Amino acid sequence: MEIADRITEKNDSNDGGETEERSRAKHKGKHKKDKPWDNESIDHWKVEKFDPSWNESGMLEVSSFSTLFPQYREKYLQECWPIVKGALKEHGIACDLNLVEGSMSVSTTRKTKDPYIIIKARDLIKLLSRSVPAPQAIKILNDEIHCDIIKIGNLVRNKERFVKRRQHLVGPNSSTLKALEILTECYVLVQGNTVAAMGSFRGLKQVRKVVEECILNKMHPVYNIKILMMKKQLEKNPALANENWDRFLPKFKKKNVKQKKVKTKEKKIYTPFPPPQPPSKIDMQLESGEYFLADKKKQAKKWQEKQEKQAEKTAENKRKREEAFVPPEEPARQDSKATDDKNDVAAIKLSLKEKAKEQRRQKSAEKIDAEAYIAASDKPLTKKKSKH
Repeated sequence: MEIADRITEKNDSNDGGETEERSRAKHKGKHKKDKPWDNESIDHWKVEKFDPSWNESGMLEVSSFSTLFPQYREKYLQECWPIVKGALKEHGIACDLNLVEGSMSVSTTRKTKDPYIIIKARDLIKLLSRSVPAPQAIKILNDEIHCDIIKIGNLVRNKERFVKRRQHLVGPNSSTLKALEILTECYVLVQGNTVAAMGSFRGLKQVRKVVEECILNKMHPVYNIKILMMKKQLEKNPALANENWDRFLPKFKKKNVKQKKVKTKEKKIYTPFPPPQPPSKIDMQLESGEYFLADKKKQAKKWQEKQEKQAEKTAENKRKREEAFVPPEEPARQDSKATDDKNDVAAIKLSLKEKAKEQRRQKSAEKIDAEAYIAASDKPLTKKKSKH
């Protein structure tokens, strides 16, 4: 009987589970009701100021962070350490400056109430080690301000290229960096292989994008600044709040500048044997027999060679000096006057002959008698005998 009762109980429980599943399927999403915090007037991104009453008992465990700093920062940190210590003491954080090891450390105490303040203190000592001034670095303890340390040293291999691109980011008289700070409302410091930025989360995101694109040579920071300026203007217009801004933003195309072609050297044929060693000065003296000459003979030979060179030089100089006195060859002149006179006489002769002919013709025309001319025309023509 007991076994039969158990079986019936199991069946009842199974039936009950199935009915519950069916009821859940029917009333799907019944818990998705409007919550009191689902209101447009509430700003979910707003960070409320910490109240010590939220954590009266304090921290149970000690948390600590430490960081190294370069030697050139030692003097400045010694001077400003009392200010840093006073700012951290307000939040119940203990700090220590170790000049022997060259390190700074922060740790929680029994008076620490805010659990996140130790992370802020860690960021503070990081910024101090990266040459950020102490009054500016202390602002990181505020809840609204955050920091981002962008490592740019490993983005480019070539050192010259890296320095050039980093200078693009800074700009002439730090004008590009100042414009970026104004547009993003962040503090930006370029130091060595890192870029330290302080500000809101939105501003830090924009700064990181601009810095990385500049160092990777994707886009010049001036173009990114122009885009940020356009976005700043578009934000003021409430009509364009829910629209896509791509049609308003400028599009910059990357131009491929022609680079100089690297001259490739022709590969020489590999030979396992090294090239023959060139003869030394002593080897050349041995071949000519000069090595075995006495010192006096050597000096006499040198003096003779010197005299020969001197004689050649003097002859060369003399020839150059004499070149200035050699008269240049004058071009051969043709006797143009005689030819001109001959031509003139021939022309006069021709003109005189022509004039004489004309005078004869005129005289003959005046002496013609009309009757004689008519009588002569009636006579038959006779051929004149040609004289051979």
